[in-house]
Order: sequence, then C-alpha cells, then structure tokens
Amino acid sequence: MDFLSKNKAVVLFEDGSFYEGSAAGVLGTTTGEVCFNTGMTGYQEIFTDPSYFGQVLVSTNVHVGNYGIKNTDTESAKIQISGLICKNFTNEYSRPLADQEIQKYFEENNLVCIYDIDTRSIVRNIRSKGAMNCIISSEIFDKNELKKILATVPSMEGLELASHVCTEKIYDIGNIDDHLRVAVLDLGTKRNILKSLTERGCYLRVFPAKTPAEEILSFNADGYFLSNGPGDPASMEYAIKSVKELLNTRKPMFGICLGHQILALANDIPTYKMHHGHRGANHPVINLGTGKCEITSQNHGFTVSEKEVLSSHEIIEITHRNLNDDTIEGIKLKNQPAFSVQYHPEANPGPHDSKYLFDDFVNLLKQSKNN
Repeated sequence: MDFLSKNKAVVLFEDGSFYEGSAAGVLGTTTGEVCFNTGMTGYQEIFTDPSYFGQVLVSTNVHVGNYGIKNTDTESAKIQISGLICKNFTNEYSRPLADQEIQKYFEENNLVCIYDIDTRSIVRNIRSKGAMNCIISSEIFDKNELKKILATVPSMEGLELASHVCTEKIYDIGNIDDHLRVAVLDLGTKRNILKSLTERGCYLRVFPAKTPAEEILSFNADGYFLSNGPGDPASMEYAIKSVKELLNTRKPMFGICLGHQILALANDIPTYKMHHGHRGANHPVINLGTGKCEITSQNHGFTVSEKEVLSSHEIIEITHRNLNDDTIEGIKLKNQPAFSVQYHPEANPGPHDSKYLFDDFVNLLKQSKNN
C-alpha cells in the first residue's frame, strides 16, 4: 500500500456511531464485538491472542506499527482479532530486530484495519454504553448497507468459540523425561502459558477443547491445566462436564481466564457478561492472601458471579480482586488443590508480578505426587 495516497475506510457501531478514516491491511469488510486494550506495548502478542477471536480491537495507545513485527513475538499461529481500529498506523519501525513491516503482516493475515480516527471518542463511548458490535469497511461506504450487514452479526453472549481456535489434534510439548505430567485442556491457549509450564519442568499433553474427560484421564497426568480462550463460558457445556469429571480425581488443577470461568461453572458458580470487560497490561489486582497489589495483564469480557461464590463459601474462597471495580480475579477450592485466576500471569505482553502462580501450581503438583 502506498501510504502517500490513502484509501478510505469507515466504521459503524451498533449504536449508530459512525467514523471515517484511512484503510490499512487488506481492503475489505469485517465485523465483530468491539473492545479496547489499554496496553502501551505488545500489539503483536495482543493481535495473536486466541482470546480475541471474533472481536474488533481498539488500541488506546496511539501508535501501532512503530516497532515493526518480529516473527517470534506471537501467541498463536496467526492474527486472531477480526479487525483493528487505531489512531496512528505506520510502516516505519525503529526496532533493529524486527523481521518485517506491519502492513505486509496484516496483508499476510488478511486483516482489515481503520486508522486516522478519534479512538478516545470510541473508547469513551464503549465505557459509557458497553460492548457492542461494529463493522469496518474499506469497500462499502453506504450506511444503510453497512447497517444491514451489522444486523446479522451475533452477540458475543451465548457464542461458543473455543473449539474454533483450539488445537485440532492432541500433541505433546516439553521434555518427556520431566517428572511432572500435566494435561492441558486447550480452550485457545497462548504459547507463553505452555512455555511457562515447560520451563518449570512440566511435560504437557495438549488436548482439543471438546476432548472427553475419559481420554484426558488416559494420559495419567499429575495435574490439569485449563487455558484461556474466547467466547461465552456458559455456552461450553462440554468443557464444564469434562472439568467436573477431572475434579473427581482430586489432583491439582489450575485455570487461567476462560479456564478460571470454566472451573467456577464446574462448581455450579455462574458467569455473566461484563459491561465492557478488562483488557490491557496495567490492571491492578490485590492478592487477598498477601495483601499485595499486582499489576496484571488481562483480556476478558465475562466474569464469575460474586453472589454465588459468597453463597458457596464452604467450598470456594476468593483469592484475588480487581482494584478498579472489585470484581473477582481469583478463586480456590477449599476441599481440594484447585485454583484459578481471571487475569494472565504469563503476561506477554505485561508485567511479571503474577508469575509466582505457575510456581504455586508446580508446588501443588510435587506435593500431590509425593503423597
């Protein structure tokens, strides 16, 4: 693309808000639920996070593309977002280690992008009115035609998406000689989560989201990990059923993000769709056990019902809370070694304040194995 002669792009939101800007990536049309991320860096890791599948991302950081694209800075095999809305888009990057410019990367991944628009206005609107669907186009500019297409886009509430982004086949990762065997239920896992486990001496077998518990149990794992992923957790009866059966083994279990929500649902704790969710690498969370604040990386639009957790206090304990809105960020079971957090301790991008959670899980695995 010749950025000296810009192509036009438009974005229409479900509430009727309409913006005109410039096109980047491929010329085309895309739809999805709009969300915003407050991270200052890490755009490539964000784009490739499977938890964003089906969503159009608004970057609150004004610069996208300024440090280029590095082939190893990915959390999955491809870009997962449905589209991108940003303020400034540039192909001129400053990082010597970068492998390519961002425009080429977007073209390779068939991503539609609109820039040169007031992202502050869009974010303020989402914060006020809540998450909503939108349509970006650099080929259709008639509002009525855009409205017709937008009306066909389903709500994120009720959507099962994990099976669309998880692995299609079972695979192993790590050193087969490592003594700790962990079965991973892949609901849309990030690569750095798996790395965080293997570098701590875990040998992993990764299972597709809809794998029956019987097949997972045949691996004879020392513990279970429930990954992050996209969509409405309440729509995933298959995963809830499997986790209930895995819990019967009373072996250690650790869940992150969607995995956290599935663990709650497996204990009859419902989830609900948030007004506009938490996404960014700078969200404060308090560890109720230590009293310390952790700055965390987050990406979720659903959360666990506090009322139901509190009514089940005999078996479940709240371990972490969000310091912005007091929502639940972590739980653990009182009657067995299972715990989960709503945020992303593996970061990428983000701070490393919460990496200790992987150590906690490994310690539980060792204790259980030695008993």
